[in-house]
Amino acid sequence: MEYKNILLIKMSSLGDILHTLPFAAALRQRFPQAKITWLVHPQFAGFVPDPPVIDEIIYFDKVKFNKMSLLDKLAYFLEMRRLLHSKKFDLVIDMQGLFKSAVLAAISGCPDRIGYCEMREGSGLVSKAICGSHSRDHVIERYLDVARYLGAEVKEITFPVPDLEKETVAVQKKLQDRGLQGVYIVMVPGARWKTKEWPAEHYVSLAKMIIADGLAVVLAGGPDDAAKGEKITALAGNPAQLINLIGQTSLRELAALIKGCRIYISADTGPLHFAAALKKPLIAMYGPTKADRTGPYGSDEATVILSPLACAGCLKKECEDWHCMYAITPEMVYAAYAEKIRRL
Repeated sequence: MEYKNILLIKMSSLGDILHTLPFAAALRQRFPQAKITWLVHPQFAGFVPDPPVIDEIIYFDKVKFNKMSLLDKLAYFLEMRRLLHSKKFDLVIDMQGLFKSAVLAAISGCPDRIGYCEMREGSGLVSKAICGSHSRDHVIERYLDVARYLGAEVKEITFPVPDLEKETVAVQKKLQDRGLQGVYIVMVPGARWKTKEWPAEHYVSLAKMIIADGLAVVLAGGPDDAAKGEKITALAGNPAQLINLIGQTSLRELAALIKGCRIYISADTGPLHFAAALKKPLIAMYGPTKADRTGPYGSDEATVILSPLACAGCLKKECEDWHCMYAITPEMVYAAYAEKIRRL
């Protein structure tokens, strides 16, 4: 069937948005003449592809919504319903697969609604779950199964990333203002789950080893990780070659910073997947999450270091005996780093 007006619902988070980019590219390839609209939270809209991949963006302001009273929330949904109905979509694709996205799909006014294989929180009652041959594989392949269901021929993993020219200029100035003009390594020490974070002390040890080799290290991430950045720089003795930009860049500036680095290093966190999309040499440390399902994908430049402990891959957001990430030592990561530097 040919569709002319498609709504793609994927509101968060950063890593999930980036995982959806290959699907968006495949969807555009399958329906070159269709109008494709993406429904997203405003803070992640900077990574929604520009035209011609995505034609229009609709925002669902989660931050604003969560502060509303019950009556205001109802009014917000009614307003969203009027907006979605006015667009007259002939296909809705719920790639979030949660209660909130299911509500938005249900009030869209479109009877043809599908989603990917893991429709949770009752979303599978609203949108048909599409389960293809990759339902147990990486999440990008699970998303691409929906494109295959719609008739797309997926020959390669393509990430349509935004133009970052303006952000690159801004980042270069930030680095120059801090005395850096040469090659640098990016480390992002934060993560959405506390259990996914690599310990601050390990970042300190690794940064010292890299700085001893003559390269600068730039710490990056969002405002929520500012305290960890300050802790790392303080424990390291505030060396000039360790630059802390955590909380001092926009999301797109963070992407530009990653684009300009020599090697990217972090645990399982959103910016990791932008590094993978750019096919940057990267090192990722995985403990409670499973790299085969949500790890960096589509790049030969990625090295994943798995925690050697038997409990790794537990998917726990909280743990009373958390030590899996400690078991990935700075020496293990430095060995992978040194090998990458040797080959560059």
